[in-house]
Amino acid sequence: MTASRFAAFDPATLYEASGRRGAVDPAIRPAWPGARICGVACTVECPPGDNLMMHYAVAAARPGMVIVAAMECYLLAGAWGEILTAAAQAKGVAGVAVDGAVRDTVSIAARGFPLFSRGIAIGACTKERRGKLDVPIQFGGVTVRPGDIIVGDADGLVVVDQDRAGEVLRAAEARQEREAEIMKALAQGKTTVELLGLPK
Repeated sequence: MTASRFAAFDPATLYEASGRRGAVDPAIRPAWPGARICGVACTVECPPGDNLMMHYAVAAARPGMVIVAAMECYLLAGAWGEILTAAAQAKGVAGVAVDGAVRDTVSIAARGFPLFSRGIAIGACTKERRGKLDVPIQFGGVTVRPGDIIVGDADGLVVVDQDRAGEVLRAAEARQEREAEIMKALAQGKTTVELLGLPK
């Protein structure tokens, strides 16, 4: 199943369709207004303050992938910037999500490259210490495995387990159809109390 089929849904819909699973810590936000991300996760685990493995992740990435990086929530150095963004765009990377800090957000926004992070910092990272690529990681309170689907917008990020992708997609489609029916009924004068069967 291709991740592009999930682009039609917002993260909240996919979270509900997943049985209320996969919501990433809301402190991880778009690095610039309007950023939206959708793709298959390529996972990276970096030591705090060192982004050596980010460079290797970009070198190994395939088009449509989203690089998802765990950095132990380190916020004193920007682990991603404009140079890595240019490299990622050349490889067709669909976006990056970092549980840590990033920098060069103005120039990255000008490039239109989707970037999510826990913070922004001008500090520089070293490129000396080895980490891990393509292993399960803990990212914003959620386990992310290589091949999982990650979707994000201004409301936040959600991770869809690759093993449940088809099931979640069907549930999201049904939920979207149901919400369209509710919107139509509201325009006709119904109330949410009636339509949602809320207790009286």
